[in-house]
Amino acid sequence: MSLLFPLRIVLFYFLLAFTAFVWCLVSLVFAPFMAFRARYRFVVQNWCRCAIWLGKTLVGLRYEVHGAENVPARPCVILAKHQSTWETFFLSAYFEPLTQVLKRELLRVPFFGWAIMLLKPIAIDRDNPKAALRQVAKQGHERLEQGAWVLIFPEGTRVPVGQPAKFSRSGAALAVNAGLPVLPIAHNAGMFWPKAGWGKRPGTIQVVIGPPMMAESEGPRAVAELNQRAEDWVNAQVSQLEVQGRPTH
Repeated sequence: MSLLFPLRIVLFYFLLAFTAFVWCLVSLVFAPFMAFRARYRFVVQNWCRCAIWLGKTLVGLRYEVHGAENVPARPCVILAKHQSTWETFFLSAYFEPLTQVLKRELLRVPFFGWAIMLLKPIAIDRDNPKAALRQVAKQGHERLEQGAWVLIFPEGTRVPVGQPAKFSRSGAALAVNAGLPVLPIAHNAGMFWPKAGWGKRPGTIQVVIGPPMMAESEGPRAVAELNQRAEDWVNAQVSQLEVQGRPTH
């Protein structure tokens, strides 16, 4: 690895922050006058593609997608592994329009939070889990009916590589109540963009999109079974990707 690589990481973060600030300002001026789908493309998709490009160009974060044929024509609930910031950028650019479940505090961040508010996020209070579940169920169902994908990181937070965490049932419950499948997504982004620190490792991130999973029964049992099936599939795929992606030296 080049001795200049740390400088490339610093440049990456500088440009990421600079473009985010500029794009948020531009979005706050123009986006309110756009229809939701056009607004999503303008505010989120274009900038997230820029972020992915910066990562590839400056830090060497390439990626490969497997299972793209599994993406259904109709938007549904996405249950994705959460290891880093990279997958948030990638999934927001890959699926559109997309609504995320995120912590309410993010909306208070100047400029960034104001721009996010234009995109109909499901902003929950993590200190009130019961209210958060009701909010995800209600607003998530509304977003699905409006033709938006609903992205849920069922582990609730970024989980370090090699540390599987239990899935929250909120995404599976939302899918069951809406009569839609969940779309499981696994990846190994945390091996190249770790949760902690600013460090990066160049390489090819593997993203695996699984087959859509429908509930096989009804009621709470259907939610629990679907959630466990998605969790098992994601964890098995991630374990395999982590073994394949380990450096050989």
